[in-house]
Amino acid sequence: MVLGKGASSSLSRKMVDGAEDMVSNCNDFTVLVVDDDPVIRKLHDMHLKKFGLSAQVVENGKTAVDLCHFGATFNLILMDKEMPIMDGVEATKELRAMGVNSLIVGVTSRDSQYETQAFMEAGLDFCFEKPLTADKISFILQELNKKN
Repeated sequence: MVLGKGASSSLSRKMVDGAEDMVSNCNDFTVLVVDDDPVIRKLHDMHLKKFGLSAQVVENGKTAVDLCHFGATFNLILMDKEMPIMDGVEATKELRAMGVNSLIVGVTSRDSQYETQAFMEAGLDFCFEKPLTADKISFILQELNKKN
C-alpha cells in the first residue's frame, strides 16, 4: 500500500529498469534511514545501494531530529512509524516544524488506514508498508527527482 500526494499503488517493473538511468543524476542525494529494526535498516540500505545511494542510518526519531537540529541535511528521509524514544509521527512533526523540507517517506508494518492517515498528517510525503522493495524505492527516487 502506498499513500501520498497523487501517488499510485501500481508500480511496474518498467519503472525499476528506467530508474537506473534516472538515478545516475541522484548520486549526490543524501538519505537518512530511521528505523529501530536492524534488519529493516540493513534491507533498506541494501536496496538504496543498488540505486547508487548510500544512507546514514539511525535507530529512532529523536536521533533523526537531533541530526537535523545540528545542521545535517538530507534529500530523503525514510521514517519508521513505531520506534522507542521518539516515534515517526512525532519526529516527522518536529522535522516539519523545524523547516525540514526533505522528502519524508513513512514506512510502517501496520496497514490500518487510521494509523497511516495520522502518520501522513504528521507531514509525510508518502507512506509505504514495510519492507520497501526495489519498485517502491524506484517510485520514491522518481518523486525525489521531481522535487529536486
